[in-house]
Amino acid sequence: MLLSLLSPGFTHAAEKKGGRPNFHREVFTIEGATREAIIFIPPSAARNPAPVVFVFHGHGGTMEKSLGQFSMPKNWPEAISVHMQGLNTKSAGDPEGKKPGWQGNPGDYDDRDLKFFDAVLDRLLKSGKADAKHIYVTGFSNGGGFTYVLWAARGDKIAAVAPGAAPNANRMIPQLKPKSVLSISGRKDPLVKYEKQMEAVEALRKLNGCEGPGKQWGRQGTLYRSRNGTPVIALVHPGGHEIPENVPVAITKFFQGDMRHEEPAE
Repeated sequence: MLLSLLSPGFTHAAEKKGGRPNFHREVFTIEGATREAIIFIPPSAARNPAPVVFVFHGHGGTMEKSLGQFSMPKNWPEAISVHMQGLNTKSAGDPEGKKPGWQGNPGDYDDRDLKFFDAVLDRLLKSGKADAKHIYVTGFSNGGGFTYVLWAARGDKIAAVAPGAAPNANRMIPQLKPKSVLSISGRKDPLVKYEKQMEAVEALRKLNGCEGPGKQWGRQGTLYRSRNGTPVIALVHPGGHEIPENVPVAITKFFQGDMRHEEPAE
């Protein structure tokens, strides 16, 4: 087993020889429901509060899968990374809700997932290890959609967002206030069509006050600068409904640029 069940104390010892230090499996009780998260906390957070990246798996996924898929502890070892586990959720492909996922709108499921986010963030902040000014969220598919829900409902607590293949992007944008965003799309995505994702990018540019042509950002991104200091980056990979291996590195670069109060370099 990767992790042991640890108390809320956020200690840094490995659970046993051969275990993985700095990883913690945390349990939360939210209105009678048991919720879980895998949390990586760097030792340096004991001395200086660290930025926090929340990562949300897609529908049918797990927190363990998102840990491997996004590799945040590897890409940004100085940051706290939080991989939360969803509960069974209905979707177009799962109308009976037999697989885990996240609420797709504020108010869905009595806001169970927003309350879960609140509880995790509150615990991290009370531990003294998290930097309240640098809280970031990212996710894939249904998890990418939940980043939009967080943007709408908890935007005052979040510095920047990086949704990937989010199916609810277009309907959520009217509820948002300007914020730096990295939008991740697959050109051959069969589930969240590329054309719909580009419509969302155009709406995000309008929301954030991005004018003028975009400039290349990395190998696959286009950066649209903002007069409000809230740039939009559209990262388009050639694949389908997925997060390719190089994308988490780009997400890290984007969040780190925000932390330094810089617009991302081209």
